Amino acid sequence: MRSFIAMNEQQLRKRIRIWVWIFIVGLVLSGVTAFPIETELAIMVNHSSIFPDFMAHWIATIYSAVHDTNIRYPWLAYGTDWLAFGHIVIATTFIGPLRDPVKNIWVIQFGMIACVMVLPLAFIAGPIRHIPVYWSVIDCCFGVFGIMPLYICYKSIRKLEAMAGK
Repeated sequence: MRSFIAMNEQQLRKRIRIWVWIFIVGLVLSGVTAFPIETELAIMVNHSSIFPDFMAHWIATIYSAVHDTNIRYPWLAYGTDWLAFGHIVIATTFIGPLRDPVKNIWVIQFGMIACVMVLPLAFIAGPIRHIPVYWSVIDCCFGVFGIMPLYICYKSIRKLEAMAGK
């Protein structure tokens, strides 16, 4: 019976590590893509035929704004550099659950709260900044898809915690 419990604990720890790593990689990738934003937008404009017309027009508009801003006011891009840096810094907090998931469950909870907070931000700030609704919905996907691995981790950590208490 003892080896069965240890095996389940080992499987839970492996599951937690995998999902935390998936979240970390996703968070870092979504952050570092803010560094070359003008280049990425240029690529999207050059391949705009793959997008619906309304979205291709929006991407072209955003590219023009970013390009013009970078020419006239290059220091404003420093804001997206800090956005990228923030993603990387937040991702480092998830090292805690990799090391000791039970002790650091608060990091998972913090991440889940942050994912939920994406929705009101997108739907409040989006209209204020004249962001199309469909783009706000795309932004909300970060919160919706981000909370999934964190919720799996949270439930797994709770099971791990219950096993340790027995």
